[in-house]
Amino acid sequence: MTRESVRIMFLVAALNNLDVLGADVQNAYINAKTEERVYTTAGPEFGSNRCRPAIIVRALYGLKSSGARWQDHLAAILKELGFKNSKADPDVWMCKATKHDGLKYWEYVLCYVDDILVISHFPQAIMDDISKFVKFKPGSVEPPKHYLGADILLHTIHDGNMDTPMKQVWAMSPQEYIKRAIQEVERELTMDNSYLPKKIQTPLSHGYRPERDFSLELDSQRTNYFQGLIGILRWIVELGRVDIMVPVTMHSRYLVAPREGHLQQVYHIFAYLKQFNRAMLVFDDSEPSIDQSAFHVCDWSSHYPECSEQIPPNAPEALGKSVSTTCYVDADHAGCLETRRSHTGIIIYVNRAPIIWFSKRQNTVESSTFGSEYIALKTAIDLVEGLRYKLRMFGIPLDGSTIVLCDNESVVVNTTRSDSVVKKKHVSIAYHRCREAQAAGYIKIGSIKGMDNVADLLTKLLPGPRLRQLMEYIFHYKSVS
Repeated sequence: MTRESVRIMFLVAALNNLDVLGADVQNAYINAKTEERVYTTAGPEFGSNRCRPAIIVRALYGLKSSGARWQDHLAAILKELGFKNSKADPDVWMCKATKHDGLKYWEYVLCYVDDILVISHFPQAIMDDISKFVKFKPGSVEPPKHYLGADILLHTIHDGNMDTPMKQVWAMSPQEYIKRAIQEVERELTMDNSYLPKKIQTPLSHGYRPERDFSLELDSQRTNYFQGLIGILRWIVELGRVDIMVPVTMHSRYLVAPREGHLQQVYHIFAYLKQFNRAMLVFDDSEPSIDQSAFHVCDWSSHYPECSEQIPPNAPEALGKSVSTTCYVDADHAGCLETRRSHTGIIIYVNRAPIIWFSKRQNTVESSTFGSEYIALKTAIDLVEGLRYKLRMFGIPLDGSTIVLCDNESVVVNTTRSDSVVKKKHVSIAYHRCREAQAAGYIKIGSIKGMDNVADLLTKLLPGPRLRQLMEYIFHYKSVS
């Protein structure tokens, strides 16, 4: 199950006023039967049956096929209860339901190995039905407090006047996971009489560039330790700490042969997380306010006469309230000082909730800002298409086109005006890909000031004040005094 599926479901719960319950299955694997013929020799603990062959009929932990058998077993249970899995994410199960007032909606069951989330107006009834087939851990059936390493909580959002609560929505925070990770790092450092730096404002030291680090390479043991730290940081990014995504992406390039300076800067990232550890990703279901008059409208019939959005023919019926989607895209031209490859940054919102974030070096070397911005825009459109497909396959109604905001005026003009021509032929594929999406009507591309482009956060290393200014677009963010 993908992380964006979980974020979407927490948003849908607030949007349609649904309840959420979580549960852990006790001894999940051994609920399923094996399909292969597996046997072992009984040990001394079997008493008089010692040394006799024993046929294994349950999916014991340690068997290679046990995970698949448990997944098949759980799928059979959910199918018997009337659920079907989504084609966009096979671990998201859905079933039509009706509220007391006659409103029809989709209820969902999310499965991640033995962790189950139920989103429904009557989630307890679904949990009771599942518990007829499997046993839950005592006390685990409750509103989720933790999921995939993140803290889950209800957060009150306000409408203008902060003294007047509007409604409660779900929020995700990696605070406890970060706290445990920092404790492990500090325990390792104390063995060398070292400590994390203090009173820092940015994830990396001022002016530091990992590609210009020529310090000594780490030995095999410390290389393995560096790789483990990068894995932890990448998961923290997945849990919502978008502010460290660029430095983590930069250091991920050196997993094979990291240097001493790289390891020290990874410590610096953990010190930054310790300094700014209160972060909460809020799945705000309220509609964003975007001035539609700012988008150019033109006739594309003579240029792309057959363009239209590809609607999946097997999409389930759209039920519940509709959502809008907004995408911010940016590129840092020649951001890598070593290869001169540009860096793409993309963040996509469903209503006001950030759902997808993307930060990666481009595969090609572009000779101009125009080219790098066009490559980034093409990548953004690909991600938007995937998200729109997933929302449709979850039975979530889409409200109009996806708003795509870019801070390069030339790219916006070339993409939104039918009479413009390609300025650089080497970007012609990206040029026509973006224009066809605009002509098909499922995206609207508009210009945004660079200072307001939140995707700037995912393309370059920013000074502290600018970093925290953009983080206000992502989540509630406070420093520890």
